[in-house]
Order: sequence, then C-alpha cells, then structure tokens
Amino acid sequence: MALAASSVIGGVSHNRTINSLSFQLPKHGNIACSNCRIFTASCLAKTAASDVELPNSNPTTAAADSWSEFARNVSGEWDGFGADFSIEGSPIELPESVVPEAYREWEVKVYDWQTQCPTLAQPGENVMTYKNIKLLPTVGCEADAATRYSIDERNIGGVDNKVSAFAYQSSGCYTAVWPVADSGTHEVWELEHCLINPRDKESRVRIIQVVCVNGTKFVLQNIRVFCEQWYGPFRNGDQLGGCAIRDSAFASTAATKASDVVGVWQGQKAVANFYGSGNNLFQELKSNGALKSIRDESNLILLPKQLWCSLKERGSETCSEEVSIALETTVLEGV
Repeated sequence: MALAASSVIGGVSHNRTINSLSFQLPKHGNIACSNCRIFTASCLAKTAASDVELPNSNPTTAAADSWSEFARNVSGEWDGFGADFSIEGSPIELPESVVPEAYREWEVKVYDWQTQCPTLAQPGENVMTYKNIKLLPTVGCEADAATRYSIDERNIGGVDNKVSAFAYQSSGCYTAVWPVADSGTHEVWELEHCLINPRDKESRVRIIQVVCVNGTKFVLQNIRVFCEQWYGPFRNGDQLGGCAIRDSAFASTAATKASDVVGVWQGQKAVANFYGSGNNLFQELKSNGALKSIRDESNLILLPKQLWCSLKERGSETCSEEVSIALETTVLEGV
C-alpha cells in the first residue's frame, strides 16, 4: 500500500465540455527517478469533443510520426502573460521592486508578468527545450523594449534531461513532472500541464502545480498559470511579441463559478503507461476507452480563465504509473 494525492486542474467552456489530462507517478525506484513519490494529477481545458483526435496505437512508425507532429505543434515563440495564485485562488502581486513607479503612484496593483516561452522539440528524437522568461512590467505600450527579469531553462530528454516523467499528444499537449532543487527538508515537485486549444492551435494554457511532500502529506504550495499565443517559428526568444500579443493580463479577472465544475462528467480517454518502461520517461498518449468522473466542491480552488484546481488525499492506495487524457461532457441528471 502507498499514500497518494489526487490533484486536478480544470477549465470549462460555455457548453460545459472539458478536456482532462491526468497522470500518476510511482513509488521510489519504479521510474528512472530516485526521488519519485506517488501523485495523481489532472489538467482540464475548454474544448469540444469533436475537435480532438485520440492518437492511434499502431507500431513504431506511428509513434515516430506522432512525436514529429507534436514537435511541429509545440515548437515556436509563445508569448503571453503569467501569474501566480495562492492555494485559495487569490492572485499574488508582483514584487514591489519590479513595478514601475507610475503604477505605485496611481495605486494600481500588478499581478501579471508579460512572458516569453521559446520552445523547440526535435522531430527526429525525444528531445525538447524551452525557456520561461519573465519581462519587467512596463507602462503603456513599451513592451517591445521590455527588459528580461528572469530566465528559467527546461531540458527534456538528451544528456541535459531534468524531467522525471513526460507524456505527450501529437496536438502539442503534454504533461511534465519536475523535481525542484530545494535546500529545505521536504521534497518539492512541479506538475506542469500544457494544453493546446484544438479550435485555435496558436493558443494554449500552461498550468503548474507546486507540491511539497511533507512526511506523508502532499501539500499544494501555489499555482502558476501561463496563457500564451504562438507568435512565430522558434527564434530562441530573440524577438518580443510586444504590443502585438493577442491576449491580456488575466490574474485579477473573474474566477470560474463552482456550478460550472461540479457534477458528473464522461468522455473518451487516452493513456500513456510508464509501468515497466525502465529508463524511458517519454510516453505517448493512446486511445483507451471511456472515463467517468464525479466532482463536487470539496477542496475546489477557483481560478480565472475558466480554470480550477483541487488537491485531495488518497491514503492507503496503490497507484499504477500512467498518464491519461480525456474529453469530458456533463451528464444530465436522470440520464
């Protein structure tokens, strides 16, 4: 038996259709990661069931073709906005030291970073790299001359690999599990979910749950949300989207309604199985039947952009090592 935690991030559209991505991590030693714990996580985004194709599970060439398509869809310059949220769903203000004096004089609170995420996946091999770049806030339309505040480079695959598990779909969606270097006494993990909007493949959301393992407890520390638009082919962040960005700051906008999340949901799912995969931390999501979920308001954290998050303890349970993605639509009462 092993302790587990169930963590969910989600989004809903007006027709109450959901796309969900979930995964589970194994106990110590079952994957090529010496410090893995068991998690169950899910990630949801607005979409319509007819818009998404679950990948085919035909042999090696199909897998290679799927990765090549994924590489095409995920690579490029992704510009947008990012914000941190507390475990209550409240946006966290940017440090006062980075906010222009004009905002402080006007008593304007700033919650959003303007961001870049140049991403490059190699079509011929399972290697991907990207950078989370935060830009210092500017006043007015000065973003084209913005200064970089921080750069966080992430490497997936190859000799510089830092990821513990990675599951992908040809659409450009993926889930990554990152161990966080921490000088404290507790393990810290980042569970990252990237979801491409199937109706607009130049629009995506990345959600990161920061989870601390405190003894036998899995504690959600904070949530990061990035809303991004594809700005052009990969150029390693050399060019800013600036005022041409097709999105806007979102952290202080209205949160999702609980009534849009609770209820019974069902849909088709695809699965990536890590069990017995040895050192192969890359897995493709493949069609695997139907999924039914029942959600209530318990532990629900409501976020802007039709997103939500929850973390629930699941004690005395043995979990398999898999990732699944599913499209869910609400089930009418009495049906």
